[in-house]
Amino acid sequence: MAVHLGMTEERMAELRRELRAGIDMTAPFSDGELLRYIERRMLQAAEMESCTASEKRKLIRRMFDSFRGLDVLQPLVDDRSVTEIMINSHTEIFIEQNGQIKQAPLRFESRERLEDIIQTIVSGVNRVVNESSPIVDARLKDGSRVNIVLPPVALKGPTMTIRKFPEKPMSMEDLVQLGSLTEDAAVFLQQLVRSKYNLFISGGTGSGKTTFLNALSQYIPADERIITIEDSAELQIVTVPNLVSLETRNANTEGRGEITIRDLIRSSLRMRPNRIVVGEVRGAEALDMLQAMNTGHDGSLSTGHANSTVDMLSRLETMVLSGAELPVSVVRKQIGSAIDIFVHLSRLRDRTRRVTEIAEVAGFQDGEIVLRPLYLFREEGEQDGKVIGRLVRTANKLLHTDKLLMAGIHHLDQYGKEERGGSQTDENGGSSK
Repeated sequence: MAVHLGMTEERMAELRRELRAGIDMTAPFSDGELLRYIERRMLQAAEMESCTASEKRKLIRRMFDSFRGLDVLQPLVDDRSVTEIMINSHTEIFIEQNGQIKQAPLRFESRERLEDIIQTIVSGVNRVVNESSPIVDARLKDGSRVNIVLPPVALKGPTMTIRKFPEKPMSMEDLVQLGSLTEDAAVFLQQLVRSKYNLFISGGTGSGKTTFLNALSQYIPADERIITIEDSAELQIVTVPNLVSLETRNANTEGRGEITIRDLIRSSLRMRPNRIVVGEVRGAEALDMLQAMNTGHDGSLSTGHANSTVDMLSRLETMVLSGAELPVSVVRKQIGSAIDIFVHLSRLRDRTRRVTEIAEVAGFQDGEIVLRPLYLFREEGEQDGKVIGRLVRTANKLLHTDKLLMAGIHHLDQYGKEERGGSQTDENGGSSK
């Protein structure tokens, strides 16, 4: 029998039923009125007499959260030091806090209560999750990303993972201060974004791809029109006024009405965007994204899951081939002509998130796409459990400087070669597109 601040979960559930029975939940109660009602009734409970003033406040607040918030999860959602909440079942909740994963001393009173919270979340973003459609992505009001998996797919019971995001998007300056990349590399990326290079951000789960994409987006000129496309809206682009955010939609219970990322990319091309930002590509929509990049939408950004830049190339090929019967050589040419720069992020063994490679798509050699690393992470050792290392510039210069020149950036010493025309090659076999 779980006990929470001197009161069992069973007694909390009983009190909730009594409170719900004594109030018309359809009436337009304000939060303040509901809180005062709960406080007045709960203080009459015998169990409250043995609680301290602080414990009483926490119990009353938890009861309020069960009506208007996310029940036992609400304090975790409100706690800024908690970055991820993992509900494996109604009795098992884990959190990531300050980079460490640990089990929280909390539980839902029942499986049904967790199911109620799940339905509240998905209905808030007009989505459906049930036995026939047991997997869904959603979001909370604060923008936190939510993934839900129900039985029979989830064997231990309803499962939910909440990825939280800071109220204020992290800037590239913040990431430099955290050691995710060097100031030199940040300035380099800033110039690439402003000059409309097409960038693709790769990395594993939890490596910080969305955070990094948000930071990069702050370099987009404010006078451009941006279309963002996501499965579940989580990007926080705050520096561009002319912004349209699009989100996919699942099919309804009759199997109709689905709107995919492919649908949204195709529609976005008719919305006069300067750039298209695809939150994450996972499948056949990769072809549509590449075609958009190849048809005048320079400066587009996207992300994908991979363990390295080379792995990301292979995955993109597989994604495109899953939706179109094209020769591999054609697919590689599409990728090579669409994407200018890959940025790879890693989560190191000390749980820090670092940029570990910035590579240019240099051209083709023997039917393969040539990647030229411009920056690489060099590990120098370990101290007190922390990985020591930094992102360093390689001897390779940026080959394709045309977009920089068109953007009026003529001082290319730190970015690339100063020659302004013709095909350029180097000892690594890279050639201009």
